[in-house]
Amino acid sequence: MKVLVINAGSSSLKYQLIDMSTEQVMAKGNCERIGTDGSFIGFKASNGEKIERAAEMKNHTQAFEAVKCALLDPEHGAIKSLDEVAAVGHRVVQGGAYFDRSVLIDADVLEKIKELSPLAPLHNPAHIQGIDACTEVFGKEVPQVAVFDTAFHQTMPEKAYMFAVPYEYYEKYGVRKYGFHGTSHRYVSARMAELMGKPIEELKLITCHIGNGSSITAIDGGKVIDTTMGLTPLGGFMMGTRSGSLDPSVVTFIGEKEGLSMDEMSAVLNKKSGLLGVSGVSSDDRDVTAAEQAGNPRAKLAHDMLYYQIAQYIGSYFVALGGCDGIVFTAGLGENQPILREKVCDYLSCLGVKLDKDANNNMIHGRQGTLTAEDSPIRVELIATDEEMVIARDTKAIVESL
Repeated sequence: MKVLVINAGSSSLKYQLIDMSTEQVMAKGNCERIGTDGSFIGFKASNGEKIERAAEMKNHTQAFEAVKCALLDPEHGAIKSLDEVAAVGHRVVQGGAYFDRSVLIDADVLEKIKELSPLAPLHNPAHIQGIDACTEVFGKEVPQVAVFDTAFHQTMPEKAYMFAVPYEYYEKYGVRKYGFHGTSHRYVSARMAELMGKPIEELKLITCHIGNGSSITAIDGGKVIDTTMGLTPLGGFMMGTRSGSLDPSVVTFIGEKEGLSMDEMSAVLNKKSGLLGVSGVSSDDRDVTAAEQAGNPRAKLAHDMLYYQIAQYIGSYFVALGGCDGIVFTAGLGENQPILREKVCDYLSCLGVKLDKDANNNMIHGRQGTLTAEDSPIRVELIATDEEMVIARDTKAIVESL
């Protein structure tokens, strides 16, 4: 079975074609600048060559047409006919309380994804466009599956997901913590259990998905008991451009002083804060690192804040779990910044974490492995996440059960 995995954004569309008999990626690419001038598709040819082509993409349907052409390209394509694509799996950011697992997409599921759009205004409408465009290009006969970022977190107890605001807002609007990056946390926690040689039901794990968007999750026996992101992906610790959680009065105070509307204040917190806001340099950690090395004190402060906040959340989840067997670092920064892992683990030494600094420094450029000494009571691991594989596996399982 060949499964096409889709991650549709408002102006982009990422795809992977995976042969599920071997779980090998046959093709992958990205459509950029959908709906604007200069749109293009970049993809990797069957021989590994990276190809970039201009393509008119006024909407997601035209983006899917570009994907189809890339997959069927006589010279560089991965398949001879669209009939080879047995199913399509879609990443959907917000599934609310409706979905605690992946589901086959039908009219009711699509309506619920639309209904949840106010909780993910930048993501869910784009996913709907992607699903509709996929139907238009591939036809209604090809089954489509929705895999939700929020589903893995639906095991959180009320005490973890409720906010201390009037209960009526939960009843009327669904105001609560949902959590995100669920497919990533699910993948790396299962992989960690494999590496430790124990059933996940016997383990207490803390998984750290750290990138431009970041979250940390506490997992007890394979079930999430808490996670850092909240109603939206703005919650938790500071990120590339996001503030993370803060005193709510900061919002009203700055808004009043600067004369900002709620939309404008939201833009400040989502797009102008985090590493970018504190450092004044960039939201890209590579730029902030270069600035710190050049002696920029605000860049150093941004990193000091980030390391401290990550360690704080890990420590709080150690308490919430009643101990911890393993910690996982994953995603862009988690996989590629040894100094971040070292600084965080330095804070965690009070919990017994014994970092192997040589091993940690060698874990770059795609390397994975154990970061702690053999006698460390808590094992720390670097695991490259693979959200697309989770989506493909769920899609295969659901389609085969039909």
